Amino acid sequence: MKILVTRPEPGASATAARLAAMGHEPLLAPCLSIRLLTPSLPEKPAALIVTSGQAVPALPEHLRHVPVFCVGDATGGRLRAAGFSRVESAGGDAGDLFRLVTARRLPGLHVMAVGERHGLQLASQLRAAGIRVLRRKVYAAQPLRHLPSAVRGALGQSEIAAALFYSAESARAFIRLKPGGTAGIEAFALSPAIAAALENLPWRSIRVALAPTEADLMALIP
Repeated sequence: MKILVTRPEPGASATAARLAAMGHEPLLAPCLSIRLLTPSLPEKPAALIVTSGQAVPALPEHLRHVPVFCVGDATGGRLRAAGFSRVESAGGDAGDLFRLVTARRLPGLHVMAVGERHGLQLASQLRAAGIRVLRRKVYAAQPLRHLPSAVRGALGQSEIAAALFYSAESARAFIRLKPGGTAGIEAFALSPAIAAALENLPWRSIRVALAPTEADLMALIP
């Protein structure tokens, strides 16, 4: 089965390898490219809040000892691999991350490391709950301008059976490319918010992972 992978690198290649091991033929169209930023970050925050694994490479060495609250287990794995030793995963979405941070309620300043335009609502909710939050943009996502020719050809020939979407931003970037040929494709979304972002295109169906993990997303694949 040909399956479209829309997430950015380096995750796209890792997902493609998993799909190939399952006997599928992955087609890569990373709808966003990630550019790391170098913001000024406090030397000794009480904690870090990380909403995406894309933020991890931008985090400086001096913060490796700081407690980190992250949105999901995959991001937690990337943090630990980068040398962070005090990582706690919310195992879900932004709502779960909010509940984790407010339940722990560490005293002091929490630095939220996010992408451009990300984390605004979560930061506002945490401040309203009495958590001191400093939001800092540590990466920017640039939308893909053109689909790879192999992907556009496969769409034109109705060869793609499924497409995987890991973020609402990637979904919106894909839609802006006006891809065509989606009526026969099952779109698999990591969360309901991502599924909602996909509704502007005709799909054979849109299905949502039981939990926002890659394992649950791939469990949707027939």
